[in-house]
Amino acid sequence: MELEAIIGLEIHAQLSTKSKLWCGCDNDAFGADPNTRVCPVCMGFPGMLPVLNRDALDKAVRGAAALGCKVQKFSKFDRKNYFYPDLPFGFQISQYDEPISLKGKVEIEINGKKSTIGITRVHLENDAGKLTHTKNATLCDYNRAGTPLIEIVTEPDIRSPEEAKLLAQEIQKILRFVEASDADMEKGMMRFDASISLRPKGEDKLYPRAEIKNLNSFVSLFKALNYEYARQEKLWKDKKVPEKESTVGWLDDEEKTVILRDKESAHDYRYFPEPDVPPMTFTDEQIQEIEDSIPELPLAKFHRYKKELELSESDALKLAESAVLSEFFEAVVEKSKKPKKAANIILSVVLAVPHWHSTPLTPDHVADVLSLIEKGTVSSTGGKEILLAAMESGASAKDLVKDLNLEQVSDSGELESWVDQVIADNGKSVEDYKNGKDKALQFLMGQVMRMSEGSANPPKVMELLRKKLK
Repeated sequence: MELEAIIGLEIHAQLSTKSKLWCGCDNDAFGADPNTRVCPVCMGFPGMLPVLNRDALDKAVRGAAALGCKVQKFSKFDRKNYFYPDLPFGFQISQYDEPISLKGKVEIEINGKKSTIGITRVHLENDAGKLTHTKNATLCDYNRAGTPLIEIVTEPDIRSPEEAKLLAQEIQKILRFVEASDADMEKGMMRFDASISLRPKGEDKLYPRAEIKNLNSFVSLFKALNYEYARQEKLWKDKKVPEKESTVGWLDDEEKTVILRDKESAHDYRYFPEPDVPPMTFTDEQIQEIEDSIPELPLAKFHRYKKELELSESDALKLAESAVLSEFFEAVVEKSKKPKKAANIILSVVLAVPHWHSTPLTPDHVADVLSLIEKGTVSSTGGKEILLAAMESGASAKDLVKDLNLEQVSDSGELESWVDQVIADNGKSVEDYKNGKDKALQFLMGQVMRMSEGSANPPKVMELLRKKLK
């Protein structure tokens, strides 16, 4: 019997706001001392009332629209009741039956084949704190409590762990593109819950699923789903088909899942409308404005770069994955009209410098360097030196050519004297070349470049050598 996987994801992404969802506390708590980014509101003190962060709402609906979801005219917050030590209110303010958005879709491509994964909903909620378990105690850090999150719930359209990983990576790119979330995995800004069940291929019936909680990397997501697939496959083969849904945890060190509990359902949380936060409304005009503001997304850019700019698949993929990088690249192409050369120099030189986007480098620098190389004013190596210097000083490419003494000698008279001297001094290599040894020509070329201290124009030197040795 052939089995297929039915996989769905719940993705939690922290919104890139300055303050928390319900108060003015700093939203950037990464690396901060425990419990130093808190106040009476996010700690749930008596009498404190939450006030919705408008920037969080804007980023949430923008992220939802980028995922193809329809922003709802009316939405509201609900109380999700459950006790957990790092949840100061004793409940979570989330959204249940009327979230900010519904019914989206994300396209992914795997081995050249496109798949469309449905998005059930994207809703807004606050995060809990963080627990650290020691040998004798559990320590609670509330810095993260109240951080604004969007929860992205997919349809069970995913059919393999690899698809799940690619979808998560694509969603990370999209959220970054529209500046909804930095989605930095190392800082815990993006986490996954993954649900998986198996069924005989060809059946439509859904069998009880296992939900894997709190996966914090793409690697963990992939490995956990693979492990759980193998575990459930063995149950099917042993005729012990799962009869109830369960929640499991992933142990990174041991690379296996462990049963935590039976899975909760909605009624376990006793949802009811949040009385302290008013509902939200959007007009048709506001929704249209949000949808119109969504830029070209990574996968569309990737295909356009391949088709229209004729970039290689690897170059197109790299340049399309970041809004900052793709905007910089497109500005260089607009100025230089040389997409392949622009791609090559950006990927090989610019991206080799950490935090390049924080340097004084501009698209003008790169376009000017490409022009200087094409004219033969500087060599490719000289162009690299100019770009690295521009990232330090911000000086123009024209000025840096002079300051660094990188201008190539193209004067035929001076080049000819160097070539004549090298030919005269290297009789054996000249004979070797005439006897069909092409490496001898490269040696002679190197001698000219050494004599000129790297200032000779290589193509012109090669042209002269061939002419004189013919």
